[in-house]
Amino acid sequence: MNSAAHDIKNHCLRLLARREHSQKELLTKLMQKGFERADIQLVIDELAQQNWQSDERFAECYARYRLQKGFGAVAIRYELSQKGIDVAVNALNDAMLTVADDWLDLLTQTYCKKYGDIEPISRHDWSKRSRFLLQRGFSSSQITQFAKKLRFIHS
Repeated sequence: MNSAAHDIKNHCLRLLARREHSQKELLTKLMQKGFERADIQLVIDELAQQNWQSDERFAECYARYRLQKGFGAVAIRYELSQKGIDVAVNALNDAMLTVADDWLDLLTQTYCKKYGDIEPISRHDWSKRSRFLLQRGFSSSQITQFAKKLRFIHS
């Protein structure tokens, strides 16, 4: 192993020791340090082969973290795609399902954290609140299901 590859591997291992990283994140950070893309990719591939780096593990950790912050599947999938994770991967969908047992419960928790107790509100207020939930990454069908289940919207 040449010295550049050795330095790249050391940087990668230091980053991975702190938290999981996607391959795209590692590539970006190491290119900013001035390393060559081809050299970086070889090291990242080697680390992935040895299971030091795993995009699936990163996706699961990231999804769990964002769910704890009250974000829905739509937002999490988008953020993961920005971090270089293929959102069509079945492993990601499995991770999302295992991390969020019940999306409606998460949506309810997020709503209550922002707005307090659930009580009757006007349609105008509901439209503002539903936009907040959409921005948090919950689907419109989940939000509609939430509203119907609770029946708290007044005309």
